Amino acid sequence: MTDPVVQTPYGPVLGAVTEHGAVFRAVPYAAPPVGELRFQPPAPVAPWTEVRDAREAGATAPQSGESSELLPNVVIAGDDYLHVNVWTPDVSGSAPVLVFIHGGAFVTGSNALSGYDGSAFARDGVVIVVINYRLGANGFLWFGEGVANLGLLDQVAALKWVRDSIAAFGGDPAAVTVMGESAGAMSVGALMTMPSAQGLFDRAIMESGAGHHAITPAGALTVGRRLAKALGVAPTREAVATASTDALIAAQAAVSAQLGKSPFRRTWGDVATNLMPFEPVIDGEVLPELPIRAMENGAGRDIDVLVGYNTQEGRLFFIELPENGWKTRLTTFVMSRLFGLGRKDRAAYRAWMASDYEVLVALLTDAVYRIPAINLAEAHGRAHVYRFSWESPAYDGRLGASHAMELPYVFDNLADSNWAGLLGGPGSQEVATRMHATWVAFVKTGDPGWPSYVDGRVEQEFGGDGKLVADVHPESRALWAGRR
Repeated sequence: MTDPVVQTPYGPVLGAVTEHGAVFRAVPYAAPPVGELRFQPPAPVAPWTEVRDAREAGATAPQSGESSELLPNVVIAGDDYLHVNVWTPDVSGSAPVLVFIHGGAFVTGSNALSGYDGSAFARDGVVIVVINYRLGANGFLWFGEGVANLGLLDQVAALKWVRDSIAAFGGDPAAVTVMGESAGAMSVGALMTMPSAQGLFDRAIMESGAGHHAITPAGALTVGRRLAKALGVAPTREAVATASTDALIAAQAAVSAQLGKSPFRRTWGDVATNLMPFEPVIDGEVLPELPIRAMENGAGRDIDVLVGYNTQEGRLFFIELPENGWKTRLTTFVMSRLFGLGRKDRAAYRAWMASDYEVLVALLTDAVYRIPAINLAEAHGRAHVYRFSWESPAYDGRLGASHAMELPYVFDNLADSNWAGLLGGPGSQEVATRMHATWVAFVKTGDPGWPSYVDGRVEQEFGGDGKLVADVHPESRALWAGRR
């Protein structure tokens, strides 16, 4: 079969035939954000006339090249990184569309990761678009002047590209779901409440992230000043823009290390609670208010929502800590103080858990992922909640149902080498088949197959018994009431 050529509004692109349709890689949705366009909102793509080869992975946003067995990373040099990868079952069709926003704490990640291969979605009748966006300082640095949240505006530009171009790839621009994981899910929460994103999608999937991660202008200014100091330049975007990419990445890492070593509110303000120096900023225009507060006031209620968490998210971040001992207890003390918990609250967790380590894992899981998901579901009113509980045997079982563990299941891509470290073996194809099919059903209908959370506090489990459960651990839920 001949590789397909698609005519986009900007020019023709050449894709590659796959077993389940075709794939088009590195199709630009905005101009390269360099030179005069650096620290500016995304600019339109310059049209082209010759057929553009879209069969190979494209450049990735500037970031550290660090990779690990558990979270592999791919870095490909180049300025033209504001692009999308598209898997389609049929370029002449009109299938529902899924747009995926990767995670990575807003500083790493890309659509070049083979684990994000969208073949299974194309196989099941969905066009999937996996995007890149500006990361770190390039996407989220703000000193209070100019336009904030450039990384979020990149995501909006990608959604506008989908609106204007996806029909040429066999997708239905009137049936768009946005899905994100971790920082990507937090981005989706922001998009649901951003004026510039209204009308660009009608369904949302948030995996391990909700509407609670955005910082105040004061927090952003604190981060910006520390970044400028690390670079040895004035605290302005113009001055930061004079630094080389390598110097900027090194300075970002230095600021992250400072935050990790001393995550105190008196030093960092609200940045300390989220433990991520570069993230969306509540600037009052691009992002008018904290997304969860906007949702409590009615924002995004016309959007169908699927939101959830992994039952042992914190294990990924604390894999090296011992089951018991002062190091684990000290980390728990610091984390609990950041999240506004006191000694009685820590004692309650210790009564529920079998070890110091399990207390720490449960505390972080609840604070950052589980409770925000529940809060969002309650604020939204119609959202469906899932919990992922399949436990990996990796690290002698210590990894469990950690952060990011659901990704190979959602993409029905267990055999991909990117996921080998997380899975620690072949994984469960039964869970993958069921979970992926549920996501496909939600993309197509807005109904994953179980009631909304407010109808009895129900959550659908994937892994474990795989049953619909009601009001999971109400004691810890009550402990967090009013805190997140």
